[in-house]
Parts: sequence; structure tokens; C-alpha cells
Amino acid sequence: MPSLRTSLLSLAFLAACGDATSADPRDLDSDSPESLPEAIAAGFSITEVADFNSPWAMTFLPDGRMLVTEKAGTLHLVSADGTQRKTVTGTLPVSSAGQGGLLDVVIHPQFAQNRLVYFSYSESRSTGKGVALARGTFTDGTSPSLANVQVIFRATPYVSGDGHFSGRIAFSSDGKLFFTNGDRQKFDPAQDPTATLGKVLRLNDDGTPAAGNPLAARGFHPAVWSYGHRNLLGLAFDASGNLWEQEMGPQGGDEVNLIQPGLNYGWPNASNGSHYDGRDIPDHRAGDGYEAPKVWWNPVISPGGLMVYSGKLWPEWKGDLFIGGLSSQSLVRVDLNGTAAAKGNQWSMNSRIREVEEGPDGSIWLLQDGQSGSQGKLLRLRPAP
Repeated sequence: MPSLRTSLLSLAFLAACGDATSADPRDLDSDSPESLPEAIAAGFSITEVADFNSPWAMTFLPDGRMLVTEKAGTLHLVSADGTQRKTVTGTLPVSSAGQGGLLDVVIHPQFAQNRLVYFSYSESRSTGKGVALARGTFTDGTSPSLANVQVIFRATPYVSGDGHFSGRIAFSSDGKLFFTNGDRQKFDPAQDPTATLGKVLRLNDDGTPAAGNPLAARGFHPAVWSYGHRNLLGLAFDASGNLWEQEMGPQGGDEVNLIQPGLNYGWPNASNGSHYDGRDIPDHRAGDGYEAPKVWWNPVISPGGLMVYSGKLWPEWKGDLFIGGLSSQSLVRVDLNGTAAAKGNQWSMNSRIREVEEGPDGSIWLLQDGQSGSQGKLLRLRPAP
């Protein structure tokens, strides 16, 4: 385990970085993390807590310990201070090529009673590759494990390729499970009512489609809540119950969306970006039949994880969104005011940020991205003294 090192992050605003024009380069996890900037100016106090091999997601247990996923398929149980870890056995084999791997991890809202842990991952089957959702019962101790692991949902259809699995998970206050399925770089399935690709899904906690989903009567897959999405890499509820989602656009047009039942968010028929080969995509415009993003970026930020902040340590940011930036190598804040959103700060991190979570004390925790097999640091942000 590396020694702890604390440095300060400059508060200077940094514009997002652009990308090359090859096929979806910012989605390919091809950039290695760079070293964190040394103390530049007062702002955030940043502690390097631990190293992981290409980490993807994390979540906190009620006692302050963390579950951290690695792309290649390992799930770690990490002490609250980050200095100790154990491998959690019981996860399922993953297909980790390209953007695939062991993806998101969350705990059930009643975890203290039922000990259920949910995780998403990409897998290869006879019909192709796709994203699956599984759950197991957490057993603590010297050799922690997930028992009685079951796959409770699989995207449809499984197709060729290694991109745009998505796989983010969020629970609503009424216990329903929301799950994102990316378009798998196939474009048209995002508008196909029978496919779950390019959709936000609403499920019961056992993975079955929830009753009352708005599009089932129109012939959609019964799990679909909203559609017309591309690569959905962040999903979170605010304190008022609004569901916020962020996704990578194509060449330009990264989005933050307020997800509302039954709406069509336009992909691939509308986007504020363009195809990587230079072909135009019609921009979102009033009256086009598609729900426009609340915030969008061009140049892009390549959004990673997403969280809604409580305001415990930074009261001025209570209720705002925080997003990890991949190609932009940044931490991004979006100012929320009810159902309205506007761009806030964008801070340089000098490394690709895959995940952002809030700790029990209100600190902000980040996972640096990395290539499969390379290290990415777990960082803790607090106000500078």
C-alpha cells in the first residue's frame, strides 16, 4: 500500500480538452493517469489513499468501509481509511475487453437488514456481448464474499463489440432499481422499442420490470423508463427525487439530463455533437419531439461517474452534481436549482477521473481511471486547512 500524500488542487477554471477524431477515442480507456499536481494553491486538500488496477466504481457501506470494483473483475472491500483491503469473492466472470469489465456496485437501501450487494458487468455469451445485473448476499469477515449470487437482468439484445455497456445503478426512495443500458455503439437500438439498449430501465429490486413503466402499453420492453440515450455513465437521485443522468455524446455534445418517464432523449437522431467521421447530427431544437439536455459540453468533458452532493463540508454546493471527467482530466460541478441546471466549476485533476462519490463525512472521493492492469489512485478531497 502506498504511503499517504496530500497535495492541494488549484481552483482555477480549466476548459475541457478536445479529442481526436478516431472512432470514439475518449471511450477507449487508452490514457494512463498522470501524476496529481503538487500543491499549487489553496482549494481542495487531496489525499492519495490507495492504488487500484483500473478501478471503475465504488460505494460506501454503512460503517464507512468501501466496495471498489476493478475493470478486470475484482471486487475489493476497503477499510474506511483506505489502508487495508480484502478481495470479495463470489463475483461472476467478466468480459473486460474495450470498455467492458466489472462495472458499477451499489448496496440495497435496506442493506443493514438484507446484506444485498448489486453489481453490473459485461459478459460474453453465444449471441454476443452485453451488460448484466447481478446481486448477492454480503458475508463479512476474514474472507468476505458474496453468496447466492444471481443474475437478475440482462440487456437485450447481446451484440458484437466492446463499447458502450453503461451499467450504472441507482435506487429510488420507493425502492425501485434504475439501470442504464448503453447503445453498444450500434446507434439505432436506442430508438428500438423492443431493445433495452440506449435506455434507462426501471426494475423491482429482484430485477423484474416494475409495474407502471410508461411505455409498456406502446409495445416497448416492459422495463423501459426513458430512451434515446447513448453511453450512460452516471445516474443519481437528488433530495427531491429527481433522477439525473449524464452520458457521453459523440464528437461533442456530452449531456446532463433530467430523466423523466416515457421521454425520448433523441439519440441517434438528435445530438449537440457530430459523428466521428464528420457527418452532422441535427442539434436538439424546440419542437423536434426529443427531450433536450439540461447542460451540454462542446468541447467535451467525457463524463465518468456522477453524484449529488449533500453540502456537509461545502454548504455552498448543497444539492449540486459532481462529475468525473475522463478526457478532460477534471472534476466538474453542475449547479442545480430544482429541475434547472447550469455549468459550475471545472477543476483540473491532471488525470482521468472515472468515479466520484461522497463519503460519510461529506468528503469527495475520486477514482482515477487507467488502462486494464494499470494503477489508478483512490483520492479523498476535503477543504484545505
